[in-house]
Amino acid sequence: MLHVIAAFVSTGIVGAAETPTPTPTPTPAVNPDLVTPGVVGFIATAFVAIAVILLVWDMMRRIRRGRVRADIREELDAEEQAVRAVEATETDDDEVDAAGDGRDAPQPPRS
Repeated sequence: MLHVIAAFVSTGIVGAAETPTPTPTPTPAVNPDLVTPGVVGFIATAFVAIAVILLVWDMMRRIRRGRVRADIREELDAEEQAVRAVEATETDDDEVDAAGDGRDAPQPPRS
């Protein structure tokens, strides 16, 4: 059986399909040093990254400051409303009809 296989290979019936066809290797037409960013590209990218980091840092600081100011403003408004409510309650208490009969309180006689 090996003799038959060897005969097919030697005659080219099987061997012709197995021989590789040469493929051309492409030659690089572009210089890799000209298309890579290099040091200048790295510096430009680093500059943009640092600028973005600083801008985000400043924005967060401003947002935090605005929130604190809003909280303080709300606390001051709440205190002011509480003072007004106490004053209004005291004024209302002074004007309440003590006898409950719907008439004004009698005025003390003048001497």
